[in-house]
Amino acid sequence: MPNPTASQMIDARIAALTDWRGRRLAHIRALIRKADPVVREEIKWLGTPVWCHAGIICTGECYKDKLKLTFLNGAHLDDPAGLFNASLDGGKRRAIDLFEGDRLNERAFIALIRATVVFNLG
Repeated sequence: MPNPTASQMIDARIAALTDWRGRRLAHIRALIRKADPVVREEIKWLGTPVWCHAGIICTGECYKDKLKLTFLNGAHLDDPAGLFNASLDGGKRRAIDLFEGDRLNERAFIALIRATVVFNLG
């Protein structure tokens, strides 16, 4: 397909991940879209899915054993549910590492996406 959109490239990335990571990334994407129906999808850094609204909300990095959702401004956000479990020492970013079988508090995740948009809108 000539000049695929970022959304089409993310579709292809999800399809290429034929194990739990593909299903999980698709689910995460659906939660992000539910939290922010006008979210813009981009591809950056060698094919990494990125979700944006007035700036980057988060990235969806796929590794052999995990998915890493990096919130570039995560250190500035309240995380009462304790979703952030990685990159905790950074001055700016925070991440959520998800391994096979991990449970995600969907309500808290949606709230975190919405809080990020509010932060981005400043």
